[in-house]
Amino acid sequence: MEIFNNLLDFLIHLDNHLFNMIIDYGLWIYAILFLIIFIETGLVVMPFLPGDSLLFAAGAFCAGVQNDIGQTAELNLWIILFLLIIAAILGDATNYMLGKNVGLKLLKWKFNGKQLVNPKYIEKTNKFYENYGPKTIIIARFVPIIRTFAPFVAGIGNMTYGKFIRFNMIGGIIWVLSLVFLGYFFGNLAFVKNNFETVIFGIIGLSLLPMLVEILRHKLKKTADSNE
Repeated sequence: MEIFNNLLDFLIHLDNHLFNMIIDYGLWIYAILFLIIFIETGLVVMPFLPGDSLLFAAGAFCAGVQNDIGQTAELNLWIILFLLIIAAILGDATNYMLGKNVGLKLLKWKFNGKQLVNPKYIEKTNKFYENYGPKTIIIARFVPIIRTFAPFVAGIGNMTYGKFIRFNMIGGIIWVLSLVFLGYFFGNLAFVKNNFETVIFGIIGLSLLPMLVEILRHKLKKTADSNE
């Protein structure tokens, strides 16, 4: 529970935490951000790490953020783009290999009596594949939870690595570029800075929208079929 609370606090106050980390860790912050994105996309048991919100926040800090006492925390835009695109692509590739080599075994692993990989997430990801096919690898980049499980399920399934890597690279580039530049151009607007927590939750909400629409469409279709 304490880990969850700490993670929630980090997410809600992401701007403050990231500001302090940039000041405290200097160049090491690039390695830290690389690892967070890599782990969130690369380890199927870590889907709860911030992805979209972290990219947006990183973009805002690439434009420079100043605190109340005049300190400025700034990241290099081109280093961030390069490193986080590589992290996103390598993360999905690692997840695919996990699915390919130990996927079915990993689904049976348990911790404290509970399955290490939630079967509900696998089921939701399978539904995504049914609807979108290989494009799921791109679309899932913008959907929390599904983003982490899509490459893993692709590895378990019949998708060849050649096909997977193409969609992986396209998705990783689009995901990082769009959210980092969104943060870069809009993250320092007065409204965004004064309502950063609300904006972060808004980004998370928008990320979940495709999944919610799909669930609603499925329920409406099911209701229509039952009435026929």
